[in-house]
Amino acid sequence: MRRFAHAATLVLAACSPEKAPEPAATPTASASAQAPAPVPADAPVILAFGDSLYAGYQLNPGEGYPPRLEAALNAGGVPAKVVNAGVSGDTTAAALQRLQFTLDNQPVKPTLALVGLGGNDMLRGLPPAETRANLDAILTEFDKRDIPVVLTGMLAAPNLGADYQKQFNPIWPDLAKKHNAGLVPFFLAPVLGNKDLMLEDNVHPNARGVDKIVAETRDQVAKALKAATVK
Repeated sequence: MRRFAHAATLVLAACSPEKAPEPAATPTASASAQAPAPVPADAPVILAFGDSLYAGYQLNPGEGYPPRLEAALNAGGVPAKVVNAGVSGDTTAAALQRLQFTLDNQPVKPTLALVGLGGNDMLRGLPPAETRANLDAILTEFDKRDIPVVLTGMLAAPNLGADYQKQFNPIWPDLAKKHNAGLVPFFLAPVLGNKDLMLEDNVHPNARGVDKIVAETRDQVAKALKAATVK
């Protein structure tokens, strides 16, 4: 999403009215300030395959979604190693092109994958049919390798028009059903519209925002990981 920060500000700002700022977190209350729980050597691997929302755009090392999710899971007694395979700027087409290489080069086969893509397709105004086809192919590859998936979804901004929304928004629930994948309907729902939780571009979450998203998604990820390890 990096190349389209200005466009994203205009597009995504329409998705949600601005919320009142949350009270500032104290150092002891901030999840980012806590020392992460150790990751067991034999912990199952979660592959976070996505764009800048996974890559940790403009965040310090350890502040992005994959490392914060890993810390939250292990702190909650769910052993997991989360591998960050997010690339800023990726469209679904670009991600599809690198998927096989990414999977082939994992030292350990992922037990679970998170797939978070589609925002850059929307910002470029790419046809939703292409986004659907690319995500379908990505999920098919995970299916072939017997790697369960949790999709973290995206929504089209209202100012793109009702027709675009009608084609774009159902992609994630439709494909989750088709591929028997888990679904987070809208990844940015916990933070969008709250400037206290966003970077200055009003598109990407800051460190506090990432922690908010982690808090909203970790239980679902933990449940999916447990199901994947006992199947």
